[in-house]
Amino acid sequence: MEEGLAEFRENAVTYAAIDIGSNAVRLLVKQLDSPEIPHFSKVLLLRVPLRLGFDVFSTGRISEKKEKNMIRLMKAYRNLMKIYGVSDYRACATSAMRDAANGPEIIRAIEKKTGIRIEIIDGQEEARMIYNNHIEYMKGRKGNFMYVDVGGGSTEINLLADGELVCSRSYNIGTVRILNGAVAEGEWGRLAKDMKDLSLSYPGINIIGSGGNINKLIKLVRTRDSRYSRMTVSSLHELYDRLKEMTVEQRMEEYSLKPDRADVIVPAGRIFLTISDIVGATYIYVPVIGLADGIIDGLYAAGKRQSSFV
Repeated sequence: MEEGLAEFRENAVTYAAIDIGSNAVRLLVKQLDSPEIPHFSKVLLLRVPLRLGFDVFSTGRISEKKEKNMIRLMKAYRNLMKIYGVSDYRACATSAMRDAANGPEIIRAIEKKTGIRIEIIDGQEEARMIYNNHIEYMKGRKGNFMYVDVGGGSTEINLLADGELVCSRSYNIGTVRILNGAVAEGEWGRLAKDMKDLSLSYPGINIIGSGGNINKLIKLVRTRDSRYSRMTVSSLHELYDRLKEMTVEQRMEEYSLKPDRADVIVPAGRIFLTISDIVGATYIYVPVIGLADGIIDGLYAAGKRQSSFV
């Protein structure tokens, strides 16, 4: 069992989320510990770097090879959900599948061959899911905070003032999209204008980061404050300046990064720093939660049953 995962209990109510991103496809399984609170324990987390965005952002389509691998992976995830006694699940696809011309066709093929139903969600819904998962983290927190979730194909932001949601935005700026040179210049301009306008209306913004890259970046920053799971923006600048001068191979060797992390970590740093600098943030807080957690929370709250595994 992976470090940080709870012991699986056979009689516990169990939920699953499948997050089909532009870089990786994740399966998260959680069991309900206490329905009164409610409180969940994470019992399984798998991440497979299918890297769908590298196809989509260069050709506009998902290749036949990656389609076959998606079907293989969904069969494996379905079997794992059976083993863990999952009663409710939701599978969501984000930016790469949104942009893929053959995305709907692949989703139909996956459901026919595996029984897994996949929803393509838009950027606004993605942002709302991420925000909903952070409500508990923000209880009683005063001040202005911007949730920034950086994915392979898009970046979602949620601005909160004294714990209340002010706005949610989505931008077609992501790590894989940047590596493919597929970010429209106007999208950077839209992001910059929105961030400047929000910072004028809500001064003193700090960032709460989400996604695999920011979790890895905070581990690499030597001057992080472990008591609050936060790092200074200046320390991230220092790390980013070192990383961007290295080759992918050098990052892998010096920082023990996997190949599918070593290339995307630099564009991720660029996105976080671009937003932090425009809004004048001093800190980036990094709670270890993401879209898959939000999917499960939403599933529980809605009492939604998509499938039973027997």
